[in-house]
Amino acid sequence: MTWSDFYLLCFIVGFLLSVLSFLGGAAHIHLPTRLHLPFHGGHHAGGMAGRGVAGRGAAHARGGLSWFNAMTIMTFLAWFGGVGYILSIHSKLVAMVALFIAIAAGVFGAGVVFKFMARIVKVNDSQMLDWNYRIEGTVGTISSPIRADGTGEVIFEQHGVRKSIGARSEDGTPLPNGTEVAITRYENGIAYVKKWEEFTK
Repeated sequence: MTWSDFYLLCFIVGFLLSVLSFLGGAAHIHLPTRLHLPFHGGHHAGGMAGRGVAGRGAAHARGGLSWFNAMTIMTFLAWFGGVGYILSIHSKLVAMVALFIAIAAGVFGAGVVFKFMARIVKVNDSQMLDWNYRIEGTVGTISSPIRADGTGEVIFEQHGVRKSIGARSEDGTPLPNGTEVAITRYENGIAYVKKWEEFTK
C-alpha cells in the first residue's frame, strides 16, 4: 500500500462515517441496527464524550466533553486523509514532511469541530429548566410582618441570589418579623408560607 492509498483510505473512512453519523442523527434517517449503534452518539454535541471512546484515560474538557469523541476522530481522519492524499499526489514533498502536514491538518480540523461542539454543550448546560425557577419548598425568613389574612414579605436565597417577594400565611395566621418559614405554593406573585417548625415536628 502506497502513502496515497493510505491517505485515500483514511479520507474515505472518515468522510463515510461522518455522512452515516449525519444520516443517523441530524437527518433522522434510521440505519440498520449494525450500522446505527456505532455512530448514534456522533451526531450529538457530545458524541460519545460521556462514555469516552478513548477510555477512562481520555482527556476531557470542562463539562465532560471528551477531546477524543466520535465526531472529532471522524473529522481528523477526513482532514488527515484528504490533505495527505493531495500532498502525496500533487507535491514533491518528502513523505515524512507530508505526513506531518497531514497530521497538523487533521488536528486543526478536529479542533475546529471540537470547539464548535464544546460551545453547543456549554449553551445546553447553561439552559435553565422550569423547575430551576420554582420556589416551592424553599425556606426563608419573614422580613415584613404578615398580619392575619394580610400580606407581608419573605426573603430567601435561590441559586446563590438573595430574593424577596410578597408573602401571605397559608392558614391566615399572623407571622412576625424574623419567623423562619417554608414556601408551600406561589400564585400570582404571592408566596404562601407556613412556619418551618411545623414541618420539623
